[in-house]
Amino acid sequence: MPVQFLRHLVRPSVIASLSQAVSRPTRPAIGLQHAATPFLMRPMAGSRAHKCTLIQVLRQGRIAQKLRKLRSPALANRPEMKGVCLKVGTTKPKKPNSGERKIARVRLSSGKVVTAYIPGEGALDRCKALERRASRTAS
Repeated sequence: MPVQFLRHLVRPSVIASLSQAVSRPTRPAIGLQHAATPFLMRPMAGSRAHKCTLIQVLRQGRIAQKLRKLRSPALANRPEMKGVCLKVGTTKPKKPNSGERKIARVRLSSGKVVTAYIPGEGALDRCKALERRASRTAS
């Protein structure tokens, strides 16, 4: 109730023009149901609200923004999911970049298999530390 009262105080010209547009029989009533609804919430706080004129709202209504796709849908908003390492290796990045990126194939506790990046320097050894230690003791 107080919200509706505040809307009448803040935007009396918009409400008046909407009521006039509804009362006119010559105007097509295609987008009028969208104009009467309250403003749609934006799906993400960082996204901008599209500015549209009253005519655009009356003709086609407000168009909601599409939600952004998840960057890692296998994790499903769980950044520390448990998993088992299947294979460790290196891969090369796409064209303008160079180097070898350390990666691991991981089977998550949900059953999905994903490729994970291993951060830091020296993540992989060409020969394992145990092999080096064994070769030192043998000689």
